[in-house]
Amino acid sequence: MLGADHVGIGSDFDGVSGALPEGLKSVADYPNLIEGLKARGHSDETIRKVLGGNLLRVWGRVEALATP
Repeated sequence: MLGADHVGIGSDFDGVSGALPEGLKSVADYPNLIEGLKARGHSDETIRKVLGGNLLRVWGRVEALATP
């Protein structure tokens, strides 16, 4: 099952041919994204995970397994 521990939002807006939601046209609009997540009841902890916490956790685990 997919959930907040397995999702991340990237900042690569290249190649989407302008098919972006209103109010989210670049990383400068991330405050709109955060407010939208809060308005939908997501906790600060969940938002931190989605905005980079999950990526850092996975990278740390990969590094730990790759380092002799």
